[in-house]
Amino acid sequence: MRVLVTGGAGFIGSHYVRELVSGSYPAFAGAEVVVLDKLTYAGSETNLAPVAGKFEFVRGDICDAEVVAEQMRGVDVVVHFAAESHVDRSITGSADFVLTNVLGTQTLLQGALNAGVGRFVHVSTDEVYGSIEDGSWSESHILEPNSPYSASKASSDLLARAFHRTHGLPVSITRCSNNYGPYQFPEKVIPLFVTNLIDGKKVPLYGDGLNVRDWLHVADHCRGIQLVAEGGRPGEIYNIGGGTELTNRELTERLLAATGRDWSAVEPVQDRKGHDRRYSVDISKISSELGYAPQVDFEVGLADTVEWYRENRAWWEPLKERAQLAKG
Repeated sequence: MRVLVTGGAGFIGSHYVRELVSGSYPAFAGAEVVVLDKLTYAGSETNLAPVAGKFEFVRGDICDAEVVAEQMRGVDVVVHFAAESHVDRSITGSADFVLTNVLGTQTLLQGALNAGVGRFVHVSTDEVYGSIEDGSWSESHILEPNSPYSASKASSDLLARAFHRTHGLPVSITRCSNNYGPYQFPEKVIPLFVTNLIDGKKVPLYGDGLNVRDWLHVADHCRGIQLVAEGGRPGEIYNIGGGTELTNRELTERLLAATGRDWSAVEPVQDRKGHDRRYSVDISKISSELGYAPQVDFEVGLADTVEWYRENRAWWEPLKERAQLAKG
């Protein structure tokens, strides 16, 4: 078996690769693994250092049809993580999001079709659904993306669906809630807050802080993706959630406590444009069909994550500097 993982040097993709090549997914044991990654500011080969030598790494752009065609040869399974994913960056400049998330996905889908790939897992986000006041989204909910990022991901989802319906490409789509865990790039809220707080700096809290997110440990997310890769039905969508809904204020309280800081470290800032109020996914489909259930308790996972950032300053400090340069 040959598995192509796009975006495998990013946060979620690298976790999947580390688990895959370490034998955590027995159904794919012994698979040849190829990682295709452009290594933008948010990707780093250091994320894969613990499993160096157990996979083939190709630096390349998913928008490059020639590169994609070459890497698709002999591939049985594609797991597509590669994406621009930071909402704030999409608000100030959306072109890269459309290019990578829409054109890049189309290029991969066409390459997979041409190569006769047997299974394609397209990794997406619950943000494509918009915002929900009560209850939880099922996979059949209409798409109402509110940011350029989520609009680009919704577009890629529709392309994936169309390639299945039109060409019969065996594509399954996953939509996850907010991820956290080790190796997350330090512009996302949990690592940003943790690294700022342990450095004695302030953290920004948008608006009234009452926006709600469902938190999913990256290990649980990747387990869900693997279940879909092994047994998901082609043409189907599967929500993957963690089952822990918190307001941003509640999350901030936990991070302050974990780092020994108080509310004087919090700086209220103007709310994000088009800020979705609440996300919540219904995971009954993936649970009943594929046996998925989140395994990482949030309080334990958060404590472990905070400790990881405490112990790995050499990993995140240069990345924070890189993030600032990328903004400029």
